[in-house]
Amino acid sequence: MTRAALPLSRANPTPAEPLFRVLAQLLGPVLRVVTRQDWRGGEKLPRTGAVIVVTNHISNFDPVALGHFLIWHGRWPRALAKSELWHLPVVGWLARSLAQIPVERRTPRARESLAAAADALARGECVVIYPEGTITADPEGWPMTGHPGAARLALQTGAPVVPIGQWGAHQVMAGRGASVPRLLPRSTMQVLVGDPVDLGDLYDASESPTAAAEGSMRIMDAISALVGELRGRTPPADRYDRRAGKRIPRDWAGEVV
Repeated sequence: MTRAALPLSRANPTPAEPLFRVLAQLLGPVLRVVTRQDWRGGEKLPRTGAVIVVTNHISNFDPVALGHFLIWHGRWPRALAKSELWHLPVVGWLARSLAQIPVERRTPRARESLAAAADALARGECVVIYPEGTITADPEGWPMTGHPGAARLALQTGAPVVPIGQWGAHQVMAGRGASVPRLLPRSTMQVLVGDPVDLGDLYDASESPTAAAEGSMRIMDAISALVGELRGRTPPADRYDRRAGKRIPRDWAGEVV
């Protein structure tokens, strides 16, 4: 039996908000019917304790696909997401009810999300961060330049950073805007977990912006390599930057979160 076919009670018996568990029980079987799951490397995801999961962002559907994977591997995700979602009907209520973490982007309060994430890690939870900050604008769907928030959080807390590459969710919901899910033909949700990103040599300089920038580059390198493995292709040497509107050298640090 594949992991996705396990009943939730066996796959993830750990406590969670009642609504979170109810939604998982309802949606898990539905996702198994409307999509296929190609999950690899799940044994590399710690089943307990603080962990920062970093991943690429390709579709409005990929948080659902990734959540399915994480929950069925024993972790309830606490994802950082743009605060605008908290103002939407239903979506905002769900985000609050499921204890997700709002990010007030491009404001002085943006760093408050990292404090909330640090609190979640102190409780031994799984924090999910999309370092790109938004759905990729790369013409070929590759990961873009990353923000240093995930690296900064890791250097401050000591929590391991586990990279995940994902592919396929864009076939269900393409583009950056809201759209009706395309469920036929069934798409395969590919998820590949990598080894923890090695940031050990950066801890002594954890307060330095340079350390966070270097950590961010390592994180994006790891994610890009995993996406390349899923796609059977070599990632481009440069990375797309939204502000530049083109691919630029991969060692560009990105803006501070």
